[in-house]
Amino acid sequence: MTLRPSKQLTENQVKRGLNLVLADGLTSEAMVVFTSGTFLTAMAVNLGASNFQLGLFAALPTFTTVFQLFSIWMVRHFNNRRVITALFNFLARVPILVIGLLPFLFTKGTSIQILLLMLFFQHVFGDIAGASWNSWMKDLVPGEKLGSFFSRRSRMGQILNVTLSLTTALCIDYIKQHYPQQEILTYNILFLIGGALGLASVGFLLRTPEPESRKIDDKLFTLISKPLKDKNFKTLLVFNSFWAFALNLATPFFAVYMLKTIGISLSYIIALGILGQISGIISLKLWGKYSDWFSNKTILRICAPLYIGCILMFALTNMPGSHVLTLALLTGIHIISGISTAGINLALNNIGIKLAPNDEAIAYISAKNMLVAFFSTIAPMLGGLMADYFANHQFTWNLQLKDAADTNNLTLLDLQGWNYFFIIGGLLAMLSLRFLNKIKEDGEVDKDKVVVHMHMRFRHRLRKKVGDELTDGIYHPRRRVIKMIKKRRQQRAAGDKKV
Repeated sequence: MTLRPSKQLTENQVKRGLNLVLADGLTSEAMVVFTSGTFLTAMAVNLGASNFQLGLFAALPTFTTVFQLFSIWMVRHFNNRRVITALFNFLARVPILVIGLLPFLFTKGTSIQILLLMLFFQHVFGDIAGASWNSWMKDLVPGEKLGSFFSRRSRMGQILNVTLSLTTALCIDYIKQHYPQQEILTYNILFLIGGALGLASVGFLLRTPEPESRKIDDKLFTLISKPLKDKNFKTLLVFNSFWAFALNLATPFFAVYMLKTIGISLSYIIALGILGQISGIISLKLWGKYSDWFSNKTILRICAPLYIGCILMFALTNMPGSHVLTLALLTGIHIISGISTAGINLALNNIGIKLAPNDEAIAYISAKNMLVAFFSTIAPMLGGLMADYFANHQFTWNLQLKDAADTNNLTLLDLQGWNYFFIIGGLLAMLSLRFLNKIKEDGEVDKDKVVVHMHMRFRHRLRKKVGDELTDGIYHPRRRVIKMIKKRRQQRAAGDKKV
């Protein structure tokens, strides 16, 4: 197995490479499920982490994005993205394995300080590998298949994520109930399994072919400044940063709002999250096709307003009224937000890859990731600082209905606490769409035409389904009669005297 880039890849090599990228995606997704998110938070809480330390765990993925600059420097000097990606992904898996092995090597086991240190190195090495991987995929995945391929990869990863998350959560609940003293050890074992799956993903990457790219001769800071001089890409950076800031000002507090303000149980919140993920999984295939047929910008112009509407609707979920109505509204919000988020994430990733020049893709995409990460980090921090202020302020809009006997108050709007964040976040997200309109992308189609196309395609598929059912005799009375007569003739021919 040679690790050198190939000057030209055959169709079979590309096909084999894409299958290996899918396998890498699934093993990496499984690793992420076992070593981050809810399970990592639960492990940290059991180890006695403070609120500040929990905040550090959440901030690590964005704090370390700046190390992508080192990835640009390495690709510039060695021009072998496969080796760089595989090597640093391997180094990123080592801290995960160390966390898993700690209780078997030392009697004290894992501490919060060691956990933070190991995860810091994991994210540093992972960011270096990720920047190199993005540039590699830019050259490997054919441009006309970009949307459908990554939608398939994302869809398969999300299905695996939901399945593993549910199964693992049930296992941990069982252990907590019957063997509570083994709970911390269970989390360490999850890290061991996750590290092993991460090493398997490195094996898939080493076998994935890499097309040769032109060696980058520019200096590092000259290279990283080029995206800022590209007018079209700079507009994308402004839109993506503005959008990330607006969303992260509000969305991190959805769960807190549902728990503390509305008073919904944790199990229902988890169920709503899974419902949103399933909606995204179902819609990803559609968004992938449409991003290839039309453009990523068109997908954003359809999905972004839908998601903004979901953010604004959150402000109305605490209105006085039926609890059942509130749950129904939250269910609808999560379904629509799951569908729209799937399209937004896919389109934002693909448009960055598409607009970046082939030879300098790593610099363009890294600049985008670092800028977006910066605004994604400061938004929830600013939101946390503003939370105390808004907690003591309330805005109520009532409509009084008077008659001779009584006066009734009808509440039209009631904003307090987190509701302000949802309104502010939604309005800022709406402003960011002004920058989206200025981005230029090849193959762009007007949003209204795509919506009409989607509507006509849905009606056509519905008519075809009904037509097939009629053809099969499900609803056609004449065909039923013909079938019955034919059956009777067959019975008579077989000598069935009962007919």
